[in-house]
Amino acid sequence: MSEFSETWTYMDDAWHEGNVPVVGAREHAFWLGSSVFDGARAFEGVTPDLDLHCARVNKSAEALGLKPTKTDQEIYDLCREGVAKFDKDAALYIRPMYFATQGGPLAVAALPESTKFLLSIYVTPMPSPTAGLTVTVSPFRRPTQECMPLDAKAGCLYPNNARALVEANSRGFQNAILLDFLGNVAELATANIFMVKDGVVFTPAANGTFLSGITRHRVISLLDEAGYDVRQTTLKIADFEEADEIFSTGNMAKVMPVIKFQERDLQPGPVAAKARDLYWQYAHAIAA
Repeated sequence: MSEFSETWTYMDDAWHEGNVPVVGAREHAFWLGSSVFDGARAFEGVTPDLDLHCARVNKSAEALGLKPTKTDQEIYDLCREGVAKFDKDAALYIRPMYFATQGGPLAVAALPESTKFLLSIYVTPMPSPTAGLTVTVSPFRRPTQECMPLDAKAGCLYPNNARALVEANSRGFQNAILLDFLGNVAELATANIFMVKDGVVFTPAANGTFLSGITRHRVISLLDEAGYDVRQTTLKIADFEEADEIFSTGNMAKVMPVIKFQERDLQPGPVAAKARDLYWQYAHAIAA
Protein backbone atom coordinates (compact mmCIF):
# COMPACT_ATOMS: atom_id res chain seq x y z
CA MET A 1 0.00 0.00 0.00
CA SER A 2 1.26 3.48 -0.88
CA GLU A 3 2.32 5.71 2.01
CA PHE A 4 0.78 8.68 0.18
CA SER A 5 -2.84 9.80 0.25
CA GLU A 6 -4.96 10.01 -2.91
CA THR A 7 -2.96 12.11 -5.37
CA TRP A 8 -3.14 13.44 -8.92
CA THR A 9 0.00 14.80 -10.61
CA TYR A 10 0.19 17.02 -13.69
CA MET A 11 3.55 16.66 -15.44
CA ASP A 12 4.74 16.87 -19.06
CA ASP A 13 1.35 18.28 -20.09
CA ALA A 14 -0.65 15.27 -18.85
CA TRP A 15 -2.42 14.09 -15.71
CA HIS A 16 -1.10 11.03 -13.88
CA GLU A 17 -2.76 9.27 -10.98
CA GLY A 18 -0.57 8.96 -7.90
CA ASN A 19 2.76 10.34 -6.73
CA VAL A 20 4.78 9.83 -9.91
CA PRO A 21 8.63 9.97 -10.08
CA VAL A 22 9.84 13.39 -11.20
CA VAL A 23 13.64 13.90 -11.28
CA GLY A 24 16.87 12.00 -11.74
CA ALA A 25 19.98 12.20 -9.60
CA ARG A 26 21.79 14.57 -11.99
CA GLU A 27 18.95 17.05 -12.40
CA HIS A 28 19.65 20.49 -10.99
CA ALA A 29 16.69 20.70 -8.61
CA PHE A 30 17.57 17.41 -6.96
CA TRP A 31 21.10 18.25 -5.90
CA LEU A 32 21.18 22.05 -5.95
CA GLY A 33 17.70 22.96 -4.76
CA SER A 34 16.39 25.00 -7.70
CA SER A 35 12.69 24.58 -6.99
CA VAL A 36 9.79 26.79 -5.98
CA PHE A 37 6.26 25.93 -5.02
CA ASP A 38 3.06 27.35 -3.70
CA GLY A 39 0.28 25.90 -1.60
CA ALA A 40 -3.44 26.48 -1.92
CA ARG A 41 -6.37 24.69 -0.34
CA ALA A 42 -9.64 23.13 -1.44
CA PHE A 43 -12.12 22.34 1.34
CA GLU A 44 -15.90 22.15 1.62
CA GLY A 45 -16.13 22.76 -2.12
CA VAL A 46 -14.23 26.08 -2.08
CA THR A 47 -10.73 27.19 -3.13
CA PRO A 48 -10.17 30.61 -1.52
CA ASP A 49 -7.52 32.87 -3.08
CA LEU A 50 -6.45 30.15 -5.51
CA ASP A 51 -5.72 32.81 -8.13
CA LEU A 52 -3.27 34.56 -5.78
CA HIS A 53 -1.39 31.33 -5.08
CA CYS A 54 -1.11 30.63 -8.82
CA ALA A 55 0.27 34.11 -9.44
CA ARG A 56 2.74 33.81 -6.59
CA VAL A 57 4.37 30.63 -7.89
CA ASN A 58 5.24 32.47 -11.11
CA LYS A 59 6.71 35.36 -9.13
CA SER A 60 8.70 32.90 -7.03
CA ALA A 61 10.09 31.22 -10.15
CA GLU A 62 11.31 34.52 -11.53
CA ALA A 63 12.83 35.50 -8.19
CA LEU A 64 14.85 32.27 -8.10
CA GLY A 65 16.07 32.73 -11.67
CA LEU A 66 13.73 30.18 -13.22
CA LYS A 67 11.61 30.78 -16.33
CA PRO A 68 7.84 30.24 -15.82
CA THR A 69 6.31 28.08 -18.51
CA LYS A 70 2.65 28.68 -17.63
CA THR A 71 0.62 31.86 -17.22
CA ASP A 72 -1.19 32.57 -13.96
CA GLN A 73 -4.48 31.73 -15.65
CA GLU A 74 -3.18 28.47 -17.12
CA ILE A 75 -2.05 27.33 -13.68
CA TYR A 76 -5.40 28.32 -12.19
CA ASP A 77 -7.31 26.38 -14.84
CA LEU A 78 -5.14 23.30 -14.28
CA CYS A 79 -5.71 23.51 -10.54
CA ARG A 80 -9.48 23.64 -11.05
CA GLU A 81 -9.25 20.72 -13.47
CA GLY A 82 -7.27 18.70 -10.95
CA VAL A 83 -9.57 19.50 -8.01
CA ALA A 84 -12.49 18.17 -10.08
CA LYS A 85 -10.86 14.72 -10.06
CA PHE A 86 -11.61 14.38 -6.32
CA ASP A 87 -14.84 14.23 -4.33
CA LYS A 88 -16.38 17.71 -4.28
CA ASP A 89 -16.01 18.13 -0.51
CA ALA A 90 -12.52 16.62 -0.25
CA ALA A 91 -9.93 18.56 1.75
CA LEU A 92 -7.02 19.00 -0.65
CA TYR A 93 -3.57 20.53 -0.77
CA ILE A 94 -2.88 22.15 -4.15
CA ARG A 95 0.83 22.49 -4.92
CA PRO A 96 2.01 24.04 -8.22
CA MET A 97 5.79 23.90 -8.65
CA TYR A 98 8.65 24.84 -10.94
CA PHE A 99 12.08 23.22 -10.95
CA ALA A 100 15.22 23.35 -13.07
CA THR A 101 16.57 20.22 -14.71
CA GLN A 102 19.93 21.63 -15.87
CA GLY A 103 22.66 23.97 -14.73
CA GLY A 104 23.83 26.91 -16.78
CA PRO A 105 27.38 27.63 -17.98
CA LEU A 106 28.62 27.77 -14.36
CA ALA A 107 26.72 24.56 -13.46
CA VAL A 108 25.75 25.72 -9.95
CA ALA A 109 23.30 28.30 -11.31
CA ALA A 110 20.12 26.89 -12.85
CA LEU A 111 19.56 27.13 -16.59
CA PRO A 112 16.30 29.12 -16.84
CA GLU A 113 15.34 27.46 -20.13
CA SER A 114 15.39 24.05 -18.42
CA THR A 115 12.51 25.00 -16.08
CA LYS A 116 9.67 22.49 -15.85
CA PHE A 117 6.19 22.87 -14.37
CA LEU A 118 4.63 20.36 -12.00
CA LEU A 119 1.28 20.31 -10.18
CA SER A 120 0.55 17.97 -7.30
CA ILE A 121 -2.91 17.79 -5.69
CA TYR A 122 -3.57 15.44 -2.83
CA VAL A 123 -5.94 14.70 0.03
CA THR A 124 -4.89 16.42 3.27
CA PRO A 125 -7.49 16.80 6.06
CA MET A 126 -8.01 20.22 7.62
CA PRO A 127 -6.68 20.27 11.21
CA SER A 128 -9.38 20.78 13.81
CA PRO A 129 -9.31 24.25 15.41
CA THR A 130 -10.26 22.71 18.74
CA ALA A 131 -6.87 20.97 18.88
CA GLY A 132 -4.85 24.18 18.97
CA LEU A 133 -1.08 24.52 18.81
CA THR A 134 1.65 24.28 21.43
CA VAL A 135 4.51 26.67 20.66
CA THR A 136 8.01 27.34 21.94
CA VAL A 137 10.84 29.67 20.89
CA SER A 138 13.38 28.23 18.48
CA PRO A 139 17.14 28.66 18.90
CA PHE A 140 17.32 28.96 15.10
CA ARG A 141 16.68 32.21 13.26
CA ARG A 142 15.37 33.38 9.92
CA PRO A 143 17.96 34.39 7.32
CA THR A 144 18.19 37.81 5.71
CA GLN A 145 17.71 38.68 2.05
CA GLU A 146 21.49 38.87 1.69
CA CYS A 147 21.71 35.19 2.68
CA MET A 148 18.78 33.47 0.99
CA PRO A 149 16.18 34.09 -1.77
CA LEU A 150 13.46 35.27 0.61
CA ASP A 151 11.43 36.86 -2.19
CA ALA A 152 10.64 33.34 -3.44
CA LYS A 153 8.67 30.50 -1.88
CA ALA A 154 11.64 28.25 -2.54
CA GLY A 155 12.26 24.71 -1.39
CA CYS A 156 15.78 25.61 -0.26
CA LEU A 157 14.36 27.81 2.52
CA TYR A 158 12.53 25.03 4.33
CA PRO A 159 15.34 22.90 5.86
CA ASN A 160 15.97 25.75 8.31
CA ASN A 161 12.34 25.77 9.44
CA ALA A 162 12.30 21.98 9.46
CA ARG A 163 15.16 21.81 11.94
CA ALA A 164 13.30 24.33 14.11
CA LEU A 165 10.30 21.99 14.09
CA VAL A 166 12.41 18.94 14.92
CA GLU A 167 14.06 20.76 17.81
CA ALA A 168 10.69 22.01 19.13
CA ASN A 169 9.17 18.53 18.82
CA SER A 170 12.07 17.11 20.82
CA ARG A 171 10.97 19.35 23.69
CA GLY A 172 7.30 18.38 23.40
CA PHE A 173 6.03 21.33 21.33
CA GLN A 174 4.26 21.24 17.97
CA ASN A 175 5.65 24.43 16.49
CA ALA A 176 8.20 27.15 17.14
CA ILE A 177 8.60 30.91 16.82
CA LEU A 178 11.64 31.91 14.81
CA LEU A 179 13.25 35.28 15.37
CA ASP A 180 14.97 37.41 12.75
CA PHE A 181 18.64 38.34 13.07
CA LEU A 182 17.75 41.39 15.16
CA GLY A 183 15.91 39.25 17.70
CA ASN A 184 12.42 40.28 16.62
CA VAL A 185 9.62 37.75 16.21
CA ALA A 186 9.29 36.72 12.55
CA GLU A 187 6.97 33.74 12.18
CA LEU A 188 6.21 30.20 13.21
CA ALA A 189 8.11 27.44 11.46
CA THR A 190 5.06 26.66 9.31
CA ALA A 191 2.78 29.70 9.58
CA ASN A 192 2.47 33.40 10.31
CA ILE A 193 1.72 34.47 13.86
CA PHE A 194 -0.64 36.94 15.56
CA MET A 195 -1.22 38.00 19.15
CA VAL A 196 -3.95 39.95 20.92
CA LYS A 197 -3.53 42.34 23.85
CA ASP A 198 -6.38 44.39 25.32
CA GLY A 199 -8.46 43.85 22.18
CA VAL A 200 -5.75 45.02 19.77
CA VAL A 201 -4.43 42.53 17.19
CA PHE A 202 -0.68 42.53 16.53
CA THR A 203 1.41 40.69 13.95
CA PRO A 204 5.08 41.06 12.99
CA ALA A 205 5.65 43.68 10.30
CA ALA A 206 6.76 42.12 7.03
CA ASN A 207 10.46 43.01 6.97
CA GLY A 208 11.66 40.65 4.26
CA THR A 209 12.88 37.90 6.58
CA PHE A 210 9.73 35.75 6.36
CA LEU A 211 6.95 34.93 3.92
CA SER A 212 4.09 37.37 4.36
CA GLY A 213 1.43 34.84 3.54
CA ILE A 214 -1.69 35.12 1.42
CA THR A 215 -3.84 33.85 4.30
CA ARG A 216 -2.10 36.36 6.59
CA HIS A 217 -3.06 39.24 4.30
CA ARG A 218 -6.62 37.95 3.98
CA VAL A 219 -7.11 37.66 7.75
CA ILE A 220 -5.65 41.13 8.35
CA SER A 221 -8.07 42.55 5.79
CA LEU A 222 -11.09 40.69 7.17
CA LEU A 223 -10.39 41.69 10.78
CA ASP A 224 -9.80 45.30 9.73
CA GLU A 225 -13.11 45.37 7.84
CA ALA A 226 -14.83 43.90 10.92
CA GLY A 227 -13.64 46.87 13.00
CA TYR A 228 -10.63 45.39 14.77
CA ASP A 229 -7.51 47.44 15.38
CA VAL A 230 -4.84 45.41 13.56
CA ARG A 231 -1.23 46.57 13.83
CA GLN A 232 1.77 45.28 11.89
CA THR A 233 4.76 46.17 14.02
CA THR A 234 8.01 45.02 15.62
CA LEU A 235 7.33 42.40 18.30
CA LYS A 236 9.53 40.71 20.89
CA ILE A 237 9.09 37.44 22.74
CA ALA A 238 8.16 39.50 25.83
CA ASP A 239 5.10 40.76 23.96
CA PHE A 240 3.90 37.22 23.37
CA GLU A 241 4.55 36.30 26.98
CA GLU A 242 2.02 38.96 27.99
CA ALA A 243 -0.52 38.32 25.20
CA ASP A 244 -4.17 37.62 25.95
CA GLU A 245 -4.31 35.20 23.04
CA ILE A 246 -2.05 33.96 20.24
CA PHE A 247 -3.06 32.41 16.92
CA SER A 248 -1.53 31.44 13.60
CA THR A 249 -2.55 31.82 9.98
CA GLY A 250 -1.39 29.65 7.13
CA ASN A 251 -2.53 27.54 4.24
CA MET A 252 -2.62 24.21 6.06
CA ALA A 253 -5.09 25.12 8.83
CA LYS A 254 -6.01 28.70 7.83
CA VAL A 255 -6.53 29.98 11.41
CA MET A 256 -5.38 28.04 14.47
CA PRO A 257 -5.33 29.12 18.14
CA VAL A 258 -2.22 28.62 20.24
CA ILE A 259 -3.13 26.80 23.47
CA LYS A 260 0.35 26.75 25.03
CA PHE A 261 3.26 29.16 24.67
CA GLN A 262 6.43 28.03 26.37
CA GLU A 263 5.23 26.93 29.83
CA ARG A 264 2.12 29.10 29.79
CA ASP A 265 -1.28 27.56 29.01
CA LEU A 266 -3.69 29.62 26.93
CA GLN A 267 -7.36 29.33 26.06
CA PRO A 268 -8.51 29.64 22.45
CA GLY A 269 -9.52 33.31 22.28
CA PRO A 270 -12.47 35.18 20.79
CA VAL A 271 -10.39 37.04 18.20
CA ALA A 272 -8.96 33.83 16.77
CA ALA A 273 -12.45 32.36 16.65
CA LYS A 274 -13.76 35.48 14.91
CA ALA A 275 -10.87 35.45 12.43
CA ARG A 276 -11.64 31.85 11.55
CA ASP A 277 -15.37 32.55 11.18
CA LEU A 278 -14.67 35.56 8.97
CA TYR A 279 -12.31 33.54 6.81
CA TRP A 280 -14.84 30.73 6.36
CA GLN A 281 -17.56 33.23 5.49
CA TYR A 282 -15.25 34.86 2.94
CA ALA A 283 -14.24 31.53 1.40
CA HIS A 284 -17.84 30.43 0.88
CA ALA A 285 -19.07 33.87 -0.21
CA ILE A 286 -16.61 34.13 -3.10
CA ALA A 287 -17.58 30.63 -4.25
CA ALA A 288 -21.29 31.49 -4.31
